Amino acid sequence: MTAASPHAYFPVSARIGADLKAQIAQGVYPPGAALPSTRALAAELGVSRTTVTAAYDQLVAEGYLETRPGARTRVAAGLQPAPAPVAGGRATAHHLSAYGRRLLAEPLMPEPLMPEPLLPGSLLPEPVMTEPAPGPAIDFRYGDLSGNDFPVLAWRRALTAVLLRRPARLGYADPRGLPELRAALQAYLWRARGLRCGLDQIVVVNGSQQGIDLCARLLVDPGDRVVMEDPGYGAARRAFAAAGAAILPVPVDAEGLQTGRLAAVGPARLAYVTPSHQFPLGGVLPVARRQALLAWAEACGATIVEDDYDGEYRFDARPVEALMSLDRTGRVIYAGTVSKTLSPQLRLGYLVVPPALSDVVTEAKRLADRQAPGLEQAALAGLLTGGGYERHLRQARRRHADRRAALLAALAESFGGTVRVEGAAAGLHLVAWFDHRPAAAETGMAAAARAAGIGVYPVGPLYHDPAARPDRAGLLLGFAGSEPGTIREGIRRLAVALAGERRAGI
Repeated sequence: MTAASPHAYFPVSARIGADLKAQIAQGVYPPGAALPSTRALAAELGVSRTTVTAAYDQLVAEGYLETRPGARTRVAAGLQPAPAPVAGGRATAHHLSAYGRRLLAEPLMPEPLMPEPLLPGSLLPEPVMTEPAPGPAIDFRYGDLSGNDFPVLAWRRALTAVLLRRPARLGYADPRGLPELRAALQAYLWRARGLRCGLDQIVVVNGSQQGIDLCARLLVDPGDRVVMEDPGYGAARRAFAAAGAAILPVPVDAEGLQTGRLAAVGPARLAYVTPSHQFPLGGVLPVARRQALLAWAEACGATIVEDDYDGEYRFDARPVEALMSLDRTGRVIYAGTVSKTLSPQLRLGYLVVPPALSDVVTEAKRLADRQAPGLEQAALAGLLTGGGYERHLRQARRRHADRRAALLAALAESFGGTVRVEGAAAGLHLVAWFDHRPAAAETGMAAAARAAGIGVYPVGPLYHDPAARPDRAGLLLGFAGSEPGTIREGIRRLAVALAGERRAGI
């Protein structure tokens, strides 16, 4: 795809006006200078005089040009000369708030951008963009879903039904979210996650990441202590660190957060956990540890943020109930999302907050962006109430189970006993540990894989304290974005690439 010229999408008069502005800024036409007559410029450019007149008229309206009866059009006398370029091409320095400085102090986490349209059947036009950098041919990036899984027909029907119910008046809606979606979520969460909550406890957000950010802004002051799983979700860690939190990493094991270590950690303002499927190692927090976590929070007055990012997916049993279902003292905030069930590009998630926090979370959401997009909210409500969402979810579980089986079989075939798999019983990713390779080898392994067209992602950056991680290489492999045959081929190529990388390093 060839990048389109930005001028290709503007009328000729607008292009002439833009060129004249650039020449004025460069001093070709200084303040007070006369411009060519419309007739002369039209002949020079090979366009109609009407087109040039329209360009001049627009620049007069914007204050760039001045006209007087019987005189040539001139550059406005009061225009200031364009500022000289900043030395070295660096941007002007701006004062950053403490929040901004903390944000930049954390390592950036760039993610490849996808050039595809937002959704199959999206009502929005595809944006004009330049050619993206080529990504890996087979990508095991966690968080991606297969486009083949998106319920195009069901979503389009839901959108059409919403559009046909065109309201008589268009205005801002409740920052908590559309009442019909919150009612549908209330019923769904009771069925699927064992949660019982009031409608005012549900706040629809733009993906669970916005929910996490709202929690950080509302509940954490600079210097407050925040417990986080180690390893854990990096974007959540950055959100709390940017809010000024002192991060307290607590190790995880095969069953999730080691709650027995909380007494040694001491009191904290907040704890962020992924109890239904620990990210990234996959442990499911057992009931005894959940009770211990709740007791610790009550004893020290902490709030728990429960991120249930992919709790709908289990392959050996039905999904476990949410931690919030055990909460009897209003300590838990539950964060859910449709990013792993429908599409991460939809940007729809929800918080279930204790009644005491309902009003303040609502006001924070109002100030952040007024409300989540109403059209998508209404369409999701239709899918939930009509049964289409859970039908889609049942189909997605079967497809993901096939992908998971293909990945496990391919790892066993290509690597045998040299790879140990962790966290495969639930969710949409697993961790492949290479016990015979040191942790320092991860970067080279990922680079060798990418050179072979395979996207794999080291576990190391997900540890808050690199020194606390085991000295073995680990790769995070997401399997929800590819079909079984592609997964098998990707692992075969990965094995070849890693074998070559290791020989080259000897």
